[in-house]
Amino acid sequence: MKAFKESMLRLITETSTNLPPDVRQAIRAAQEKEDEGTRSSLALSTICDNIQRAEENISPICQDTGLPTFIIHTPIGVNQIEMTKQIREAVAEATKQGKLRPNAVDSLTGENSGNNLGEGLPVIHYHQWEKDHIEVLLILKGGGCENKNIQYSLPCDLGSLGRAGRDLDGIRKCILDAVYQAQGQGCSAGFIGVGIGGDRTAGYELAKMQLFRSVNDTNPNPELAALEEYIMDTANQLGIGTMGFGGNVTLLGCKIGSMHRIPASFYVSVAYNCWAFRRQGVEVDANTGEISKWIYKEETEKAASKKASVEVVSEGRREFVLTTPISEEQIRELRVGDVVILNGLIHTGRDALHKYLIDHDSPVDLKDSVIYHCGPVMLKDENGKWHVKAAGPTTSIREEPYQADIIKKFGIRAVIGKGGMGAKTLAALKEHGAVYLNAIGGAAQYYADRIPEVLGVDFLEFGIPEAMWHLNVEGFAAIVTMDSHGNSLHADVDKTSLEKLAQFKETVFK
Repeated sequence: MKAFKESMLRLITETSTNLPPDVRQAIRAAQEKEDEGTRSSLALSTICDNIQRAEENISPICQDTGLPTFIIHTPIGVNQIEMTKQIREAVAEATKQGKLRPNAVDSLTGENSGNNLGEGLPVIHYHQWEKDHIEVLLILKGGGCENKNIQYSLPCDLGSLGRAGRDLDGIRKCILDAVYQAQGQGCSAGFIGVGIGGDRTAGYELAKMQLFRSVNDTNPNPELAALEEYIMDTANQLGIGTMGFGGNVTLLGCKIGSMHRIPASFYVSVAYNCWAFRRQGVEVDANTGEISKWIYKEETEKAASKKASVEVVSEGRREFVLTTPISEEQIRELRVGDVVILNGLIHTGRDALHKYLIDHDSPVDLKDSVIYHCGPVMLKDENGKWHVKAAGPTTSIREEPYQADIIKKFGIRAVIGKGGMGAKTLAALKEHGAVYLNAIGGAAQYYADRIPEVLGVDFLEFGIPEAMWHLNVEGFAAIVTMDSHGNSLHADVDKTSLEKLAQFKETVFK
């Protein structure tokens, strides 16, 4: 097993930087279904561009590389203790190389270990089997989509869908509700795994295991196969679209599994995964530790990118090129749907920084500036200079308790993120003259290439993802989805998709 560590490092690198063929094909099919020039079409073009850049650069597709979760099957007698040791060494090395972002945070102290190792991390589940080789499956599931996981206990009331009972139709309603609730915050268009039954823990595990199925397979259970097909058709009628921009494609895949339960409990667990569906697997020689087969590489066709991106503006769409600092007058000109191309100095800020700024001054002047909700992957060179390896947006709604107060306190003119924000932030944008710019979630390489220089960093003690990075950007493109006049694309899409959801209240499966 001398080669096992190196095999695991190869597996981690491949999973982080190169989407499997079935996922690429699903994204390409979605791109073909969207109308040319729409926000969702442009977002999907940027996504395809990003996929290609990540593969070429051998860098993370998305800056949030999640918590590595390994599912391992071994022959009887294999030393699992030694395997765990080598997996942990491979994870630490992948983090050092910038293939993984340091994501392991002590839940009590908030301290980031810096190497993705900690109590319970990485997650490793072992199973024995009677085959003579080792199988290792790996999924990198980021926090934005992990936060959109949801579990239902039937029966329950689902508002516009009515009562969800303890039957197949109740399960149907739960799944549709889960897709609706995710909106653009989980980086739609996405994939879902569904687990029916079990206890709370087993149900979620079953749901996540469905994500290891091929996008193109057929469920061996005819009832579940019919439900999967129904969900794919119906969910894509909700009009949520890529990034929640509205559009024809909201769901790229749906896989459902079922297990027994106790009479008193009936759970439906949904594991949501963003378009950056990073899962891969290998078969490993049990004697040498060398990779003998890649599980998701049988197909060779890759998703081709149409030569378009968020920077391409269709006829009638307005584009503004802004250089920081930005005046209130410039901001008041912007409307929902406008494309903004940013140049100059911007600052990253996530949960830890927002919490800090509520009660403290900023180390830099933020008046007329831009805050970017981003936890980048950063590497330092031999001369001590930092470089951006991946830098897509994080889900903004987590900052809703803080954002309005920070806009007012520091005079911020623009907030960049993904998934939109709530009514309190929208009111602050209107009152103080600011906008919310939606960048394309997961497009970590696309945006890293727009950041030629790191000008400095504060609060590195928060950990690399939560530090306040000061970045010089050139040609950084995003779409105005909340403006300074009280308009919100996110609120509009939520309202229309909820109205469409209500159309599917009547019983379908008996």
